[in-house]
Amino acid sequence: MYMKITLNAFHVVTLTSMLGFTSCHGHSQSLPSPETSLKSRIALPDTSIGEIVQELSNNLMLVYQDRNNNYWFGSWVDGLYKYDGKNIIRFTTADGLAYNRIDQILEDKAGNLYFNTPGGISKYDGQRFTTLKLSSQSSSEWKRGADDLWFKCMQDSGLVYRYDGQTLHRLIFPEIQIGKDFDELIPPSDYANRLNPYDVYTIYTDSRGNIWFGTAVFGVCRFDGKTLDWMTEEDVTEIHNGPSNGVRSIIEDQDGYFWFSNSLFRYDIYNNTPGIGNTDRKDKDAFRYSREKGVGSLDGVKDGDMVAYMSAAKDKSGALWIATYGDGVYSYDGGKITHYPFKDGNRYITLFSIFKDHQGALWVGTHENGVYRFNGKNFERFRS
Repeated sequence: MYMKITLNAFHVVTLTSMLGFTSCHGHSQSLPSPETSLKSRIALPDTSIGEIVQELSNNLMLVYQDRNNNYWFGSWVDGLYKYDGKNIIRFTTADGLAYNRIDQILEDKAGNLYFNTPGGISKYDGQRFTTLKLSSQSSSEWKRGADDLWFKCMQDSGLVYRYDGQTLHRLIFPEIQIGKDFDELIPPSDYANRLNPYDVYTIYTDSRGNIWFGTAVFGVCRFDGKTLDWMTEEDVTEIHNGPSNGVRSIIEDQDGYFWFSNSLFRYDIYNNTPGIGNTDRKDKDAFRYSREKGVGSLDGVKDGDMVAYMSAAKDKSGALWIATYGDGVYSYDGGKITHYPFKDGNRYITLFSIFKDHQGALWVGTHENGVYRFNGKNFERFRS
């Protein structure tokens, strides 16, 4: 029997609706229209585009720090912000950004930055934005190069993108047995609101250079450059007719165990001689691993449902910091769990991501309340 793990009905429905506005790099009428002009153009010291603004917007979902220690904040509707320690520079479609919503931020070895948006993937070389051109055809031929960048496509495509520095390749997941079983259980024709269950929510490169994909329904998939191996344990899959949390976070802890957006269990992939995590499953597409208990419900309630979360990061000591959707941040040092509530008055702030910068500081991106930084005791809203 599959186990359905959710935060609660309100959180799942709200989250699904927020993250499901657009198909892959296709515009949607549900999103606010991007800006087409800026009234104020200010000459900047390091670039000919962008606008110096006095403050950040509220809907800042993502935080990233580049190799030059500049901070980048990706918003849901207001474009992109760069903070160099002195000025806040805002970029929008008027500056060549493909769209004013940022879903992913990556950097290559040359220092070029890439911003994944519903309108395409924008490359920034320090002077201007260009949009990467897609390959003309999708492919099931999976390869991996040392300098590849991997991009997700979040809704109803079942695709991932591999960028080799020249071409953006569209890759299709080969059908797996659990996918066939799912279609028999819930025929697509009977579920009009069902998105592609192979949709990718997160991409993670592990300590050995292998690429992991967290999916909407079918758990996690690892690509080692040769084969695609699936983990379809009940605590990471969502085999049911309805909204799903999916696997939105993948991380290795200080002991080398993997956590997959769920605090109930952690997985040993490389440390010991793995066995089958769940001997009840005979899935030929699964690979070998072992599973052990995690921390249980994050809020300490026995048999509680606070187990699914949005994002995780490790601090300098190796402790895990876990950002939930609607219940703040939890830290876990291997023994003790500490809770850091996020509230605006009596209202809980909804969180999206947590990020550790080069100096070890922790940042949290939120849906409507800007970005927060940990000051050693609690998280406070960042104001430059």
